[in-house]
Amino acid sequence: MAAFDRVSCGIEGLDRALDNIRMGDNVVWQVSSLDDFRPICDAFVRQATSDGRNLVYMRFASHSRLVPENAPGVREYRLDPLRGFETFTAQAHDVISHEGRDAFYVFDSLSDLQVAWSADMTMGNFFRLTCPYLFELDTVAYFPVIRGEHSFAAIAKIRDTTQLLIDVMPDEGGLFVHPLKVWNRYSPTMFLPHRLDLGTGEVRTLTAGVDTSRFYTRMSEEMQDAPDRNVDSWDRFFSRAREDFEHGELPETTLARMCNMMMTKDKRMRELVKRYFTAPDYFDVRRRMVGTGMVGGKACGMLLARKIVERELPDLAGLFEPHDSFYVGTDVFYTFIVENGLWPLRMEQRGDGYFSVAPQLRRGIEEGEFPAEIRQAFSRILDYYGQCPIIVRSSSYLEDGFGNAFAGKYDSVFLPNLGSPAERLSEFEHAVKIVYASTMNPSALEYRKLNGLDASEEQMALLVQRVSGSRYGDGLFMPTAAGIGYSRSAYRWLPDMDPDAGMLRLVMGLGTKAVDRTGRDYPRIVSLDRPTATTMTTDAERHRFSQRTCDLIDLNANAFVERDCTEVASYMPGIAKRAVMEHDRSAEESLRSRGQTKEVLFASCAGLAANRRFTKAMSAVLKALRTAYDYPVDIEFTVNVGETEGDAGEFVINLLQCRPLQSLSGSANVDIPDVTAGPTLLRSSSTSMGNSVDEKIGLVCYVDAKGYHDCPYAKKLAVARAVGEAGAIAKRESATALLISPGRIGTSSPDLGVGVSFAEIAPFSAIVEYADAKEGFSPELSYGSHMFQDLVEANILYCAVLGNDHGTTLDLGSLDGLPELSLRASEKDEDVAAAIHLLDVRGKELKLRHDMMSGRTLIAFDRPL
Repeated sequence: MAAFDRVSCGIEGLDRALDNIRMGDNVVWQVSSLDDFRPICDAFVRQATSDGRNLVYMRFASHSRLVPENAPGVREYRLDPLRGFETFTAQAHDVISHEGRDAFYVFDSLSDLQVAWSADMTMGNFFRLTCPYLFELDTVAYFPVIRGEHSFAAIAKIRDTTQLLIDVMPDEGGLFVHPLKVWNRYSPTMFLPHRLDLGTGEVRTLTAGVDTSRFYTRMSEEMQDAPDRNVDSWDRFFSRAREDFEHGELPETTLARMCNMMMTKDKRMRELVKRYFTAPDYFDVRRRMVGTGMVGGKACGMLLARKIVERELPDLAGLFEPHDSFYVGTDVFYTFIVENGLWPLRMEQRGDGYFSVAPQLRRGIEEGEFPAEIRQAFSRILDYYGQCPIIVRSSSYLEDGFGNAFAGKYDSVFLPNLGSPAERLSEFEHAVKIVYASTMNPSALEYRKLNGLDASEEQMALLVQRVSGSRYGDGLFMPTAAGIGYSRSAYRWLPDMDPDAGMLRLVMGLGTKAVDRTGRDYPRIVSLDRPTATTMTTDAERHRFSQRTCDLIDLNANAFVERDCTEVASYMPGIAKRAVMEHDRSAEESLRSRGQTKEVLFASCAGLAANRRFTKAMSAVLKALRTAYDYPVDIEFTVNVGETEGDAGEFVINLLQCRPLQSLSGSANVDIPDVTAGPTLLRSSSTSMGNSVDEKIGLVCYVDAKGYHDCPYAKKLAVARAVGEAGAIAKRESATALLISPGRIGTSSPDLGVGVSFAEIAPFSAIVEYADAKEGFSPELSYGSHMFQDLVEANILYCAVLGNDHGTTLDLGSLDGLPELSLRASEKDEDVAAAIHLLDVRGKELKLRHDMMSGRTLIAFDRPL
């Protein structure tokens, strides 16, 4: 049939009143109860089957059926909204695509979607996506919705989208039918109320005063019985819950529902939240939330960790800053996608265009606009913080739960938060879009695919936090120190260290230096049972492998910047400076011997490491969290140290994040022989980290230190891409692959190592970073960085070769003369060819052995070459 052709609804009087239903119409019936919809639906079904229409029943609700089971001439599809908005919507659209043009539909009540998804916003998004698609295919679709269950704003969005919106109310022996919207047709009586006699099927327009009075009396009764429709159903639920709580009548089922609808989908996390959260905790989360949906994994983990510490370690309460975070719910993310017309791209990217469509979708997100009501809510957040620096952090559905850390996969954005209100709002919106767009980062996509999550819903919530810190000098803002903590450490540089004591990775300034491998900066590794112990024995060595620059916010430049640690330390009060800076006594003595008196300082966080009150508190926190989670955890935190001599030893900790540590678990014993039949490539006793492994290696990708050093700076990125090409070959040929590379893998500074992405190294089974003093390369033990989290989750063994005096030997000469596979980048450029080699060792009996319990690693040929 042609678009807009007339069809019968099965009730002749309604056909006259509405000038017929037309092909392409979506008809929303707003009813007091589904009993009022059934006569209208029954007539539609009878007429459609009688006319031989392709009639489809979309069954997804818990209410009783609208179309009888196995009804002749009706095709039924069962959908489950509890699988999530994106999956449900995609499945519904798949059905619509399959059924094609001219189909007729009966949908279950839209109000049941609000029950499943807890919010009008999401229900409205479904209708706004589905209605236009049905219209394009010239279908006719009936949608019931329960009057009074939804906000005026939600019904307004439905009204704006649908072709017909019709109010239906019960009357004795009949129904009042009041068209509110009838698209593209008109009659002088069309929008007057009508009465359908259920006995005779007669429909008459209410023009007599008595009839009209009875209709409006009924409407007034309906309005009086309805809840406050100026607010979303989500907020009405929380208002009722708060009233019940204040009257001492809040049931456990309501507490559980608040957790399930707002905190997390992770079952283990839900149980922890329910154990430690009280009703006021949930109310406080809602009070600080923009939109509806989940607060996401990162926000949930932060809040849960604080509640655990509060309950289990009450004596430490005075050491922790109270949090004043805000949250942007996951439903806002989908609303943004829908409002900006990006849903088709989202669906294409979810399917065959998983990688190929991502850049286009990312650009669409970056160029999108927020609805007015969301912008107003953002403004209220900024009003609260005033001109304090803030950070907008990712907090997605899947992030920071058991099994999936997503460490470093999504972006966070620091905002100095300066300027006029309009300027600050513009910068905030830009930051939100950056985080939203990071869902399309190649490494995030590769991570999801690698972990079998590429078909899972991934909605982005946001955690907005005030940046904890102090102002130093002329507008430099940062915490004294920051870092990450682990309840269990896989790195033991002394044999008697207790891995269960926990470990900290400390840096001066903002914590980005602790989680990212950037620049010539080395964080302080603190084993909490031996907090002052280090792997270095001399001042010169400690100075060389120290933090040179710190990250901070320059309030004058309105920017996130990097500054020299010694420069920033010159502005810091003595107590704070001593917490993070250390004297190079040997260098100072050398200068004095030449008649020069000068302080030589470097950032090492040695003062904090030596502060037993601090390290004992951190150890207690990590143990309490590990016990509550019944699982190893890692945390992110800041530390601000007292700034006057009267505050000596005083500090305050801000707990920013907590998540289950994706820990090493492959503990089977592996025999590490002292003698091998063939050459030994690597032997290590203390600097490997990973699960136990015993397998043959098929390919070795080797980056030569001299070749890489001599490679022009502009071509070093080509070497990184060649590593990715080697990984792709290993994946395609199902070969176990080893990567050996100088300096730091994944660094943003190409002169310090090969700047690969996680996606490029994911196919390798083991990675060896090695030092080369002559060429200036030195590994930085990656434990605790985002890179290490990636390696653990991907089950990639990691080994750092710091030098033969650290219990590790590496004989690259054992690889000489082995057959080499070609790489496109090497074929195109001789400088790249000199830097990277892909060796085929299949059939050479090169074995990779690592015993997690002892920490020993051996890579050697099991037969002579």
